[in-house]
Amino acid sequence: MKLNLDTTRIARCRECAGDIADTIMEGVNRVTTTTIERTVCRLIGIDGVDSAGVPLPNVLVDMLHEAGRLASGAACYVGRAIVATGLSPQAIAEKVAAGEMDIVSFDSVEHDLARAALEDLVAKGIARIEANAERRRELMEKLSPGIEPLIYVIVATGNIYEDVNQAQSAAKAGADIIAVIRSTAQSLLDYVPYGATTEGFGGTFATQENFRIMRKALDETSLETGRYIRLVNYCSGLCMPEIAAMGAMERLDMMLNDSMYGILFRDINMKRTFADQHFSRMINAFAGITINTGEDNYLTTSDAYQEAHTVLASQFINEALAHRSGLPDEQIGLGHAFEIDPAMTNAFLYEVAQAQMARDIFPNEPLKYMPPTKYMTGDIFRGYLMNGMFNLAGVMTGQSIQLLGMLTEAVHTPHIHDRYLAIRNAKYVFSTARDLGCEMTFKPGGIVETRAQKVLDEAAVTLEQVREIGLMAAIEEGVFAGISRAPDGGRGLDGVAEKADDYWNPFEDEISARLKKNGGGACD
Repeated sequence: MKLNLDTTRIARCRECAGDIADTIMEGVNRVTTTTIERTVCRLIGIDGVDSAGVPLPNVLVDMLHEAGRLASGAACYVGRAIVATGLSPQAIAEKVAAGEMDIVSFDSVEHDLARAALEDLVAKGIARIEANAERRRELMEKLSPGIEPLIYVIVATGNIYEDVNQAQSAAKAGADIIAVIRSTAQSLLDYVPYGATTEGFGGTFATQENFRIMRKALDETSLETGRYIRLVNYCSGLCMPEIAAMGAMERLDMMLNDSMYGILFRDINMKRTFADQHFSRMINAFAGITINTGEDNYLTTSDAYQEAHTVLASQFINEALAHRSGLPDEQIGLGHAFEIDPAMTNAFLYEVAQAQMARDIFPNEPLKYMPPTKYMTGDIFRGYLMNGMFNLAGVMTGQSIQLLGMLTEAVHTPHIHDRYLAIRNAKYVFSTARDLGCEMTFKPGGIVETRAQKVLDEAAVTLEQVREIGLMAAIEEGVFAGISRAPDGGRGLDGVAEKADDYWNPFEDEISARLKKNGGGACD
C-alpha cells in the first residue's frame, strides 16, 4: 500500500458492503425475471425470431408470464414439452410462435422427467461456454496479453461492418481492448435484436451475430499483430443476463456490468436490476469474462471532488455483490474517472489521490480508469493535454484498463485518426513513465495522502448509513449521483415474479456448483 490509509476503516467498509449485499441477495433469491428465463431458453438452444420479428425466447417466456407460470421457471415447461412431444426446444418455440402449441398444457408430465429431458442440452450449453474460456486461455498463452495499463478504445458507427474496419485499425495502431458502443437506448429494450445490424444510432446494436462478427475480426487481427485483442460490450439494461449469455457463447472478454447503473441512469426497476445483475454476473464469472462497473457515471452528474466518496462506496458495494455472484477479484473491473475540474488548484494531485486510493484498496482488481469528459471543450489542444495528464495518472498509479480520451471528445464521434492520436499519446506516456510509480513515495500527511484518507472516511460514513437504511432506501434518497429512484418504480417491474417452491433454473444450479468446485466465490 503506497498511501498510509487506515486499514481498519477499509475493513469496516468491506464489512458494511457485505451486509448491504447480503440484504439485497435476500430479495434476489426470492425472484426471477422474464429476462432470466429468456436467458435459460437461449442457453438450451432457442434462437431466432417469429414472423413479426419478435425473438423466440420472448414469445415463449411471454406466454408463460401471461399464464402466471413464470414462477416455476421456463426450463420445467420446456422440459415437459420435450417429454410430451419429442421435439427440440427450438422446434417447440417455433410451434408456440406459430400458435400451434400451448407451452403450459403439459402439466401432467412429472417434474423429474422434465429435468432429465434437459440434462444433455444443459451440458451442451455449459460445454460451449467452457470451450470459449479455454480458447481464450490458449490465445492469451500463445499471443501477448498486453502490458498494463491496457489501452481501451471504443467504436460506435452504428454499422457492425464499419465497426470492424475501425476496430481492426485501432488494434493495429496499438489498442489492446475494443469496446463496441451500443445503440442509444438499447438498454431500455426488453428484447435483444436479432442478426447483423447496420443502422444503430450513436452505436451498434448488441446482438449475438454482431458479437460473432466482431470476435472473428479481432481474432484475425490478434493473429496478425501477435497480441490478443479483447472484445467488450454492454451487459446492462433490461436484457442484462441474455447479453451475458450471448457474450459467453461468442467469447467476449469484458462486459460493462454494474449493479446500480440501470437503476440510476436508465430508471430500470431496482428489484429487476438486482436480480438480473446477479445471474448475469454468474454467467460472466463462469465464462472468464471481466466485468467493468460504472462508477464513472456518477461524476458526470455530480461534482467529482465533492462526491468522490460515493464512487468509493459504490465500488465496495459492487465488489461485494460481484463476490456473491462468484466473481473473483481478478474479474472485477471496478470503474472510476479523471473528472475533477481542471481549473481547481492541485486538481491533478486530487486525481492521483483517488486513483492511488483505489489501487491500494482494491489491489487485485483490474481497475478501469475513465478519461476526462465533463470539462472537455472544442479546444482540441487543451483536450489532448488533459488526456496526457490522465494517461500519466493512470500509469503512475498502476491502473489496469485505460479507456483513452479523444481530443475531439466534445466535437464529434471519433474518426480513425482521432483514435490513432489518442493511442499515440497513451503509448508515449506509458513508455516514458512506465516505472514512475515504483520510484515514488507520497509525503506522509501530504495533499495526496490526506485527500485519500478523507474520501475513505466519508465513504465509510456513507456505507454505515446505507447499511442502516438499506440500499434500496438509500437509492430512493438520492445517495448515489444525486438521483432518486423508488423500489417499485421504473421500467421492468412487471417482468419480476416471485419464485414458486418448484422453481428451477438448471444453469444457475450448474454454474453455481462449478464455480464453488473451482474455488470461485460463493453464489448466494
